[in-house]
Amino acid sequence: MVSFSQLTYAQRGKEHPHPLARELFAVMERKRSNLSLAADVATKAELLALADSVGPYICVLKTHIDVIADFDADLVAQLQALAKKHDFLIFEDRKFADIGNTVKLQYGGGVYRIADWAHITNCHVIPGEGIIQGLAEVGAPKGRGLLLLAEMSSKGMLATGAYTDKNVEMALANDFVIGFIGSRRFTEERDLITMTPGVGLHASGDALGQQYRTPEMIVTENGSDIIIVGRGIYGPGKDVVAEAQRYRDAGWAAYENRLK
Repeated sequence: MVSFSQLTYAQRGKEHPHPLARELFAVMERKRSNLSLAADVATKAELLALADSVGPYICVLKTHIDVIADFDADLVAQLQALAKKHDFLIFEDRKFADIGNTVKLQYGGGVYRIADWAHITNCHVIPGEGIIQGLAEVGAPKGRGLLLLAEMSSKGMLATGAYTDKNVEMALANDFVIGFIGSRRFTEERDLITMTPGVGLHASGDALGQQYRTPEMIVTENGSDIIIVGRGIYGPGKDVVAEAQRYRDAGWAAYENRLK
């Protein structure tokens, strides 16, 4: 059996059973991009400006909507317009971690109403399989998709071994799950997408334990599908457009090398 990581994004999109995964693969092919921007900024103006500048070069915009100090409904409307303008999906990095009934309320309601506008969200499976079922009750009718946090990119993270294996087991049993946050391909039983944070053009780290790996390590060697980059693109003194182009090109080159 040929590994899913040896197939093109177009081939995987054509055969994938989940409509949102098919849409994501199609975006990646159209834009020749497997880059997701981690837009960890604190104001509406910053988020919209960053999304508009980098939008042409990414396949996914990853947000932390609860850190936006001046959040309002207009921000959501403008983000949706930018996603349409620049052809990217929105991933709200909410990391849900409560029981099923509670996450239903958090995902579908509250101030942010995440399920109404975020194509993708994610969760920890610490509470058990009920968290996936609760999120699916809200998101599946809206055509949304879920990522499980099989691993994280910070030093000393506890998502390893049997816990990671349990993520894979739950993903295979739930159609609402389209993939994982992690550093590698986790299974060949089903085509589950891996998105990887902590990617930099040079392997390094920061003072708070973040560990950076290169696109070649993550995509070519480990079989991950999408690289997530934040401060490497918009950190102090950065030309955000030039850096987004560099990371897009590096991520795509790593993908093409994987296919050889």
